[in-house]
Amino acid sequence: MTARVGVVTFPGSLDDGDAARAVRIAGAEPVRLWHGDPHLHGVDAVVLPGGFSYGDYLRCGAIARFAPVMQTIVDAARGGLPVLGICNGFQILCEAHLLPGALTRNQHLHFRNRDQVLRVESTGTAWTNAFQPGQEVLIPVKNGEGCYVADTATLDQLEAEGRVVARYVGGNPNGSQRDIAAITNPAGNVVGIMPHPEHAVEALTGPSLDGLGFFTSVLKHLVGAPA
Repeated sequence: MTARVGVVTFPGSLDDGDAARAVRIAGAEPVRLWHGDPHLHGVDAVVLPGGFSYGDYLRCGAIARFAPVMQTIVDAARGGLPVLGICNGFQILCEAHLLPGALTRNQHLHFRNRDQVLRVESTGTAWTNAFQPGQEVLIPVKNGEGCYVADTATLDQLEAEGRVVARYVGGNPNGSQRDIAAITNPAGNVVGIMPHPEHAVEALTGPSLDGLGFFTSVLKHLVGAPA
Protein backbone atom coordinates (compact mmCIF):
# COMPACT_ATOMS: atom_id res chain seq x y z
CA MET A 1 0.00 0.00 0.00
CA THR A 2 1.29 3.45 -0.93
CA ALA A 3 2.12 5.65 2.05
CA ARG A 4 0.03 8.81 2.38
CA VAL A 5 1.90 11.94 3.47
CA GLY A 6 -0.08 15.01 4.41
CA VAL A 7 1.10 18.49 3.42
CA VAL A 8 -0.55 21.33 5.35
CA THR A 9 -1.57 24.59 3.71
CA PHE A 10 -1.84 27.64 5.96
CA PRO A 11 -2.81 31.14 4.82
CA GLY A 12 0.50 32.40 3.49
CA SER A 13 2.09 29.02 2.80
CA LEU A 14 4.52 29.26 -0.09
CA ASP A 15 6.11 25.86 -0.60
CA ASP A 16 3.22 23.46 0.01
CA GLY A 17 3.04 22.62 -3.69
CA ASP A 18 6.77 21.92 -3.82
CA ALA A 19 6.54 19.72 -0.74
CA ALA A 20 3.66 17.76 -2.25
CA ARG A 21 5.68 17.24 -5.43
CA ALA A 22 8.66 16.02 -3.42
CA VAL A 23 6.42 13.53 -1.63
CA ARG A 24 5.14 12.25 -4.97
CA ILE A 25 8.63 11.98 -6.47
CA ALA A 26 9.73 9.98 -3.43
CA GLY A 27 6.98 7.46 -4.16
CA ALA A 28 4.24 8.40 -1.70
CA GLU A 29 0.79 9.87 -2.18
CA PRO A 30 0.61 13.54 -1.16
CA VAL A 31 -2.55 14.47 0.72
CA ARG A 32 -3.36 18.15 0.98
CA LEU A 33 -4.42 19.18 4.50
CA TRP A 34 -6.15 22.49 5.26
CA HIS A 35 -5.25 24.57 8.29
CA GLY A 36 -8.87 24.95 9.36
CA ASP A 37 -9.70 21.23 9.19
CA PRO A 38 -8.61 19.28 12.27
CA HIS A 39 -8.88 15.93 10.50
CA LEU A 40 -5.71 14.31 9.15
CA HIS A 41 -7.62 12.01 6.80
CA GLY A 42 -5.66 8.91 7.63
CA VAL A 43 -2.20 10.14 6.61
CA ASP A 44 0.91 8.25 7.70
CA ALA A 45 3.13 11.34 8.08
CA VAL A 46 2.87 15.12 7.82
CA VAL A 47 4.95 17.90 6.29
CA LEU A 48 4.61 21.49 7.51
CA PRO A 49 5.90 23.51 4.54
CA GLY A 50 7.81 26.74 4.21
CA GLY A 51 6.23 30.13 3.65
CA PHE A 52 4.78 32.91 5.74
CA SER A 53 1.85 31.37 7.63
CA TYR A 54 -0.65 34.02 8.68
CA GLY A 55 1.72 36.66 7.31
CA ASP A 56 4.29 35.96 10.06
CA TYR A 57 2.27 38.26 12.33
CA LEU A 58 3.30 38.39 16.00
CA ARG A 59 6.16 35.93 15.37
CA CYS A 60 6.83 33.41 12.62
CA GLY A 61 4.61 30.42 13.35
CA ALA A 62 3.05 31.97 16.45
CA ILE A 63 -0.49 32.03 15.03
CA ALA A 64 -0.21 28.83 12.99
CA ARG A 65 0.41 26.79 16.13
CA PHE A 66 -3.22 27.49 17.12
CA ALA A 67 -4.71 26.33 13.80
CA PRO A 68 -7.23 23.49 14.19
CA VAL A 69 -5.06 21.12 12.18
CA MET A 70 -2.11 21.79 14.47
CA GLN A 71 -4.00 20.70 17.56
CA THR A 72 -4.46 17.30 15.93
CA ILE A 73 -0.90 17.16 14.62
CA VAL A 74 0.58 17.93 18.04
CA ASP A 75 -1.35 15.07 19.63
CA ALA A 76 -0.49 12.70 16.77
CA ALA A 77 3.19 13.64 16.86
CA ARG A 78 3.35 12.90 20.56
CA GLY A 79 1.91 9.50 19.65
CA GLY A 80 4.62 8.83 17.08
CA LEU A 81 3.35 10.34 13.82
CA PRO A 82 6.33 11.43 11.69
CA VAL A 83 6.27 15.22 11.19
CA LEU A 84 8.74 17.28 9.15
CA GLY A 85 8.74 21.05 9.54
CA ILE A 86 10.58 22.95 6.80
CA CYS A 87 11.60 26.59 7.37
CA ASN A 88 8.29 28.15 8.51
CA GLY A 89 7.27 24.62 9.48
CA PHE A 90 10.31 24.44 11.76
CA GLN A 91 9.23 27.72 13.34
CA ILE A 92 5.73 26.32 13.88
CA LEU A 93 7.11 23.17 15.54
CA CYS A 94 9.07 25.31 17.99
CA GLU A 95 6.06 27.52 18.70
CA ALA A 96 3.96 24.37 19.29
CA HIS A 97 6.61 23.09 21.72
CA LEU A 98 7.20 19.92 19.74
CA LEU A 99 10.81 21.08 19.40
CA PRO A 100 12.86 23.23 21.79
CA GLY A 101 14.34 26.63 21.10
CA ALA A 102 13.25 29.30 18.64
CA LEU A 103 14.03 30.73 15.21
CA THR A 104 14.85 34.42 15.32
CA ARG A 105 15.86 37.18 12.93
CA ASN A 106 19.02 36.42 10.97
CA GLN A 107 21.96 37.94 12.80
CA HIS A 108 22.98 40.02 9.78
CA LEU A 109 19.36 41.24 9.43
CA HIS A 110 19.17 40.26 5.76
CA PHE A 111 17.08 37.66 3.97
CA ARG A 112 19.42 34.92 2.82
CA ASN A 113 18.75 32.88 -0.34
CA ARG A 114 21.50 30.53 -1.53
CA ASP A 115 22.46 26.91 -2.06
CA GLN A 116 23.86 25.65 1.22
CA VAL A 117 26.01 22.67 2.18
CA LEU A 118 24.79 20.76 5.24
CA ARG A 119 26.40 17.94 7.18
CA VAL A 120 23.94 15.28 8.32
CA GLU A 121 24.71 14.58 11.96
CA SER A 122 21.91 12.19 12.91
CA THR A 123 20.56 9.39 10.73
CA GLY A 124 18.42 7.82 13.41
CA THR A 125 15.32 9.91 12.71
CA ALA A 126 12.26 9.07 10.64
CA TRP A 127 13.36 11.69 8.11
CA THR A 128 17.12 11.06 7.78
CA ASN A 129 17.66 7.29 7.80
CA ALA A 130 18.50 7.30 4.07
CA PHE A 131 21.71 9.26 4.73
CA GLN A 132 25.09 8.30 6.15
CA PRO A 133 26.43 9.95 9.31
CA GLY A 134 28.60 12.88 8.31
CA GLN A 135 27.25 12.95 4.76
CA GLU A 136 27.32 16.41 3.18
CA VAL A 137 24.34 17.51 1.10
CA LEU A 138 23.56 20.60 -0.97
CA ILE A 139 20.14 22.13 -0.27
CA PRO A 140 18.75 25.65 -0.82
CA VAL A 141 18.26 27.94 2.14
CA LYS A 142 15.94 30.96 2.01
CA ASN A 143 14.95 32.72 5.20
CA GLY A 144 14.92 35.97 7.09
CA GLU A 145 14.20 34.45 10.52
CA GLY A 146 16.31 31.31 10.43
CA CYS A 147 18.68 31.88 13.34
CA TYR A 148 18.24 28.96 15.73
CA VAL A 149 18.65 29.92 19.38
CA ALA A 150 18.24 28.13 22.69
CA ASP A 151 19.70 28.39 26.17
CA THR A 152 23.02 26.69 26.84
CA ALA A 153 21.45 23.81 28.77
CA THR A 154 19.12 23.01 25.86
CA LEU A 155 21.94 23.19 23.33
CA ASP A 156 24.09 20.90 25.45
CA GLN A 157 21.19 18.46 25.80
CA LEU A 158 20.60 18.40 22.05
CA GLU A 159 24.29 17.67 21.51
CA ALA A 160 24.49 15.00 24.22
CA GLU A 161 21.38 13.18 22.98
CA GLY A 162 22.40 13.27 19.32
CA ARG A 163 19.42 15.42 18.41
CA VAL A 164 21.26 17.88 16.16
CA VAL A 165 20.17 16.50 12.80
CA ALA A 166 22.18 18.75 10.47
CA ARG A 167 24.65 21.63 10.63
CA TYR A 168 25.67 24.32 8.19
CA VAL A 169 29.01 23.76 6.48
CA GLY A 170 31.09 26.35 4.62
CA GLY A 171 29.47 29.33 6.29
CA ASN A 172 26.52 29.88 8.56
CA PRO A 173 23.80 31.72 6.58
CA ASN A 174 21.86 33.12 9.52
CA GLY A 175 23.96 32.96 12.71
CA SER A 176 22.30 29.86 14.16
CA GLN A 177 23.93 28.79 17.39
CA ARG A 178 26.41 25.94 16.92
CA ASP A 179 25.69 26.04 13.17
CA ILE A 180 22.44 24.14 13.76
CA ALA A 181 20.31 23.69 10.65
CA ALA A 182 17.98 20.93 11.88
CA ILE A 183 17.00 19.22 15.13
CA THR A 184 14.75 16.40 16.26
CA ASN A 185 12.66 15.45 19.28
CA PRO A 186 13.80 12.63 21.61
CA ALA A 187 11.73 10.03 19.74
CA GLY A 188 13.14 11.00 16.35
CA ASN A 189 9.75 11.26 14.63
CA VAL A 190 9.60 15.08 14.61
CA VAL A 191 12.28 16.97 12.67
CA GLY A 192 12.58 20.69 12.01
CA ILE A 193 14.92 21.90 9.27
CA MET A 194 15.51 25.47 8.13
CA PRO A 195 16.85 24.77 4.60
CA HIS A 196 14.47 23.43 1.94
CA PRO A 197 14.95 19.77 0.93
CA GLU A 198 11.83 19.94 -1.25
CA HIS A 199 13.75 22.27 -3.57
CA ALA A 200 16.47 19.68 -4.15
CA VAL A 201 14.58 16.71 -5.58
CA GLU A 202 14.76 17.32 -9.34
CA ALA A 203 17.75 17.96 -11.60
CA LEU A 204 15.79 20.52 -13.60
CA THR A 205 15.05 22.89 -10.73
CA GLY A 206 17.39 22.05 -7.85
CA PRO A 207 21.11 22.36 -7.19
CA SER A 208 21.16 18.62 -6.41
CA LEU A 209 18.90 15.66 -5.67
CA ASP A 210 20.11 15.56 -2.07
CA GLY A 211 16.81 16.68 -0.56
CA LEU A 212 15.01 13.60 -1.80
CA GLY A 213 16.55 11.52 0.97
CA PHE A 214 14.43 13.27 3.59
CA PHE A 215 11.27 12.08 1.87
CA THR A 216 12.45 8.55 1.01
CA SER A 217 13.61 8.20 4.63
CA VAL A 218 10.09 8.54 6.00
CA LEU A 219 8.84 5.89 3.58
CA LYS A 220 11.56 3.53 4.81
CA HIS A 221 10.61 4.39 8.38
CA LEU A 222 6.94 3.67 7.74
CA VAL A 223 7.71 0.28 6.21
CA GLY A 224 9.63 -0.67 9.34
CA ALA A 225 7.14 0.82 11.79
CA PRO A 226 4.93 -1.59 13.75
CA ALA A 227 1.40 -1.96 12.44
